[in-house]
Amino acid sequence: MYKLIDGKAHSRCLREQIADEVKEYKRSLGRDIGLAVVLVGNDGASQVYVRNKIKACEEVGIKSFAYYLPETASEQEVEELVCELAENDAVHGILVQLPLPKGLDAEKILSLIPVDKDVDGFSESNMGSLCMNKPCLVACTPNGIMKMLEREGIQLKGKNAVVVGRSNIVGKPMAMLLLNADATVTVCHSKTVGIKEICSSADILVAAVGRAKFITSDMVKEGAVVIDVGMNRDEDGKLCGDVDFEGVKDKCSFITPVPGGVGPMTITMLLYNTLIAAKRRG
Repeated sequence: MYKLIDGKAHSRCLREQIADEVKEYKRSLGRDIGLAVVLVGNDGASQVYVRNKIKACEEVGIKSFAYYLPETASEQEVEELVCELAENDAVHGILVQLPLPKGLDAEKILSLIPVDKDVDGFSESNMGSLCMNKPCLVACTPNGIMKMLEREGIQLKGKNAVVVGRSNIVGKPMAMLLLNADATVTVCHSKTVGIKEICSSADILVAAVGRAKFITSDMVKEGAVVIDVGMNRDEDGKLCGDVDFEGVKDKCSFITPVPGGVGPMTITMLLYNTLIAAKRRG
């Protein structure tokens, strides 16, 4: 019998802890913790994400600064705003909502965020520190997955972990976190030969490939822990993950649902990173 990993429940508990720590920070230092969110353009999904992040900040007592630039904003305008926020002492974390409109250099813009304000954990410096297992701000989704595994009491040391997907946002930092936790890690991607056999050997299987129901029952080991990062639509337009949940669940010891699994933890870890960034600055 599988156990469902309830990301909403884990998120609620962590947000309560974060709220308590934010309150103590304010009490002891007499100032707010600030997160700046920059949205360029009118992408509908991005607007929803930004609203959710602002609401989450309010929930835990973090002050949010929202900046909305039009689709026609120039590279220089966006860069100048990010540089201003980098110098603003009231801002402890900076988040530039992706994707950016065509014509804007996301890599260059993100590089302007100081490493100690990079609460998305995407900078080369933070990624490099993660690879070397040094303290850093870690990408929110993989960090949230690690928190859930920890809170569920799932042991990683010596386990065979497989990550399907090699993005800089999820796949690569996820692999590094698992490796740092003493798991033996394999990363699969679109060019991997024998992916079915590799996945079916995993004690811990993380699916972050962006393809609806890609992970099927014959790719899952009996008793495996399956973490589904995907957010897709199936043939009926229904929200689903990278894992064929109904086909896979009965082979698992633990599995995350979509929605309600990994998703709620991502914004929670953004709040956590902002708190950590503020504490480090003092």
